[in-house]
Amino acid sequence: MSLSIQPYSAEQPVNPYLDVDLYDPDADLMVLNLGPQHPSTHGVFRVKLILDGEVIVKAIGYPGYLHRGVEKLCEKLNYSNIKAIIDKNDYISPMINEQAVNMAFEKLAGVEVPRRALWLRSLLAEFQRIASHLIALGTFGLDVGGALGGGASAFMYCFRDREMILDVFEELSGCRFHYNTHCVGGNRHDVPAGWDRMVLPALEVIEARLDELVDMMVNNQVFVDRTQGVGVIPKNLALGLGLTGPNGRASGIDCDLRRDAPYNAYGEVEVRPAVRSAGDCQARFLCRVDEIRESARLARLFLAGLPEGPISGTKPNKGPTSVKIKEGRCYVGLSTPRGELGTYLIAGGNKGLSPYRLKIRPPSLHHLASIPYILPGNNLSDAIAILGSLDPVMGEADR
Repeated sequence: MSLSIQPYSAEQPVNPYLDVDLYDPDADLMVLNLGPQHPSTHGVFRVKLILDGEVIVKAIGYPGYLHRGVEKLCEKLNYSNIKAIIDKNDYISPMINEQAVNMAFEKLAGVEVPRRALWLRSLLAEFQRIASHLIALGTFGLDVGGALGGGASAFMYCFRDREMILDVFEELSGCRFHYNTHCVGGNRHDVPAGWDRMVLPALEVIEARLDELVDMMVNNQVFVDRTQGVGVIPKNLALGLGLTGPNGRASGIDCDLRRDAPYNAYGEVEVRPAVRSAGDCQARFLCRVDEIRESARLARLFLAGLPEGPISGTKPNKGPTSVKIKEGRCYVGLSTPRGELGTYLIAGGNKGLSPYRLKIRPPSLHHLASIPYILPGNNLSDAIAILGSLDPVMGEADR
């Protein structure tokens, strides 16, 4: 008999870092490395699993395989050049990564962003949220059942619909990825003529097909068995680990920076966060579905209300030394598809041309911290579904 490990509960919290020596020495335990090269880890990530048969009794996550030293690089680069490497952290939603650092630079530099640029930033952020969630839903379908669970079809459907969002971004910036459209003081690219005739039909098609996707997955018994009651993250654990975004809201945490600490143009519209209480894989899936619908609604509002005026309060193409920030420090947080992305900036390096220190708060790293708590007590096959439901991006976790 091995040591009995139960899933996390508020009544009897599990110590996820139990030493192997505490296990019954006569138990027939096996060590299995899931990753770092494994498609179900959604990036270069390793989980060391200790198994009693098919049951996980201990799980230890090992990030760091994708470490690029981004924070250290930021101390050597000029402010204007930093976002080119920052938007590759969360490579699924680079548009919002660019906003995060620029907002911190603008706060310390005292740069005023024109109102049109604020609305345009919010509009693009909601498009990026839709594109990111479509990837999360599609790949999660493969994780929980493939062809049997409708996942293979869901994967193709989601990537097909995401192409429409990439077409919208390409029409605006000329790029389908790593857009480099945000700058200190505003944006580089304004909406082209007739852009709304591409945007509005794309939103209508995505919303219509979303109902078909949900019906295909949620009404499939394989999907239900693999997600309902699996990988439950109680609200108190989510709060303790700092889970935000859909993962936190799926556990009952009613918090969304777009509503609770509004930035850009979010203070001028009503934001309705998607909140559920089950905290399991299915709740996290459905939260992302609800967020796509809300993002489509917000995108229409921002497009219809886009004010006239300039798109930048500075000259974006003036040169890499055009931004100088004196000594100071600030923290800026915004809502990405994965949760709160924070930028803590200490200015004053390189004669004001570079940060002295730039610290990034990546939501994916907090989500991965839940693995030692929620994997024990589940079967090995459930580990794949649980990892997929967290939707981590290792570029931002390792940065």
